Amino acid sequence: MTKPVVLIAEELSPATLDALGPDFEIRHCDGANREELLPALADVDAILIRSATKMDAEAIAAARNLKVIARAGVGLDNVDTPAATKAGVMVVNAPTSNITSAAELAVGLLLATARNIAPANEALKGGAWKRSQYGGIELLDKTVGVIGFGRIGQLVAERLKGFGMNILAYDPYANAQRAGQLGVQLVGLDDLLAASDFITIHLPKTPETAGLIGKEALTKVKPTVRIVNAARGGIIDEDALAEAIREGRVAGAGLDVFNTEPTTQSPLFEFESVVVTPHLGASTEEAQEKAGVAVARSVRLALSGDLVPDAVNVDGGHVPEEVRPGIALVENLGRIFTALAGACPVQLDVDVKGEITEHDVSIWKLSALKGLFSDITDDPVTYVNAPLMAAERGCEVRLLTDPAAYDFRNVTELRGTLADGRIVSVAGTLTGPRMVPKVIGINGFDLEVPLSEHMAFFTYEDRPGVIGQIGNLLGDANVNIASMQVARNAEATEALVALTLDSKIPDDVLSGIADVVDTDAVQVVDLA
Repeated sequence: MTKPVVLIAEELSPATLDALGPDFEIRHCDGANREELLPALADVDAILIRSATKMDAEAIAAARNLKVIARAGVGLDNVDTPAATKAGVMVVNAPTSNITSAAELAVGLLLATARNIAPANEALKGGAWKRSQYGGIELLDKTVGVIGFGRIGQLVAERLKGFGMNILAYDPYANAQRAGQLGVQLVGLDDLLAASDFITIHLPKTPETAGLIGKEALTKVKPTVRIVNAARGGIIDEDALAEAIREGRVAGAGLDVFNTEPTTQSPLFEFESVVVTPHLGASTEEAQEKAGVAVARSVRLALSGDLVPDAVNVDGGHVPEEVRPGIALVENLGRIFTALAGACPVQLDVDVKGEITEHDVSIWKLSALKGLFSDITDDPVTYVNAPLMAAERGCEVRLLTDPAAYDFRNVTELRGTLADGRIVSVAGTLTGPRMVPKVIGINGFDLEVPLSEHMAFFTYEDRPGVIGQIGNLLGDANVNIASMQVARNAEATEALVALTLDSKIPDDVLSGIADVVDTDAVQVVDLA
């Protein structure tokens, strides 16, 4: 059996290769060299990169078998995520790999600005003992404003609390309970700017945050404030900050990130009160190893067909263990729906009932779409591009949940409206301690049939002798029936037969069955 190919395009830690394990063919190339990268992508299943490899639309198009792009780090500026999504390629990163390193560097920059460590170091190494010139300030009882109270901002707050600082935080999406646990007061941005002796920034760069600390914001701060940015360049207007320092409206700054990188020129570099580092937030041995190991594990999950919690272009997020067994069930229900409907619905409801709704089942909506399109397109269908396929075909999808389920502990029904007004439905459940997947409803007919690789469903006007004729046709074709169930509608006028089979039904036998039941509605589903 051919092993999936994983391309390592940049230098990664040995622990990364160990985490991949022996199940892949590992290749290496210089991802920064375009002439080397593009041909190397031709038959790879996954690529692991850092910041130097540009996975743009051209590179993604050159990788015909590509299933996952794994960035061993946090930022994704060098990955064209929309192009990857359209191609059905999962994009993963390591969002928590560097949070400790970034938090610690922010604290280090804050201390360096408070105590003038950098200029004192430079002066002494240059032969000057300037003890009186480089006096500083203590952190005890000072107020620090944390802008952005996510994972890194919270770690910084925890560490600065140990210095006896008063901590304010601004974040419209902050968890108030978590802030209370850390003894942090949530305030508006203007209040934070006015009250803080130190300001440390921990925001992503977005259209809303770009230039957030600019000319206007810098008119609201204390002249003794020191500002630290170890998050993303461009959140601070560097020219405005330089002007404020020059005019004595800001005392100093500690910066690890810049609007343009790499850079060796900035108006901020002229000030002794500004401490700078060349984007070292994630540059620790521990962070690099964590990032490599994290994305290696994500690659293993992605290439085994599993969902990846750190996939940035998949809406499933973290999947609870209780929800995972239902992923395959719902995907297969989607495939059965397509066989029954023969067309894409304009509206699809994924209706989940029962105890399982105590957990986040949003991944089941993706699973349903993946199954829905798997048998109607030659393009690979993944958790990534299935929502795009639905949107392109005008299919609106809703996830509905209800904690009450009556006949089973959990029931998932796919119910779709077709363009001609027909409504098609298929329902399933997971039963027993082994969570056996079963089909329990087809278009209003109640049944209970285990999922099988080969299944057939057909409805007919209820009358004697039909089942015997179908059995004879299948027996003559040497197709063994593993199980059969017959259900009738409330009026006992129509019947539905559900078969699980040991092998595929030949086309000529299907034609014979259609003649027997006097209908064209014979649907076969091969779930192998």
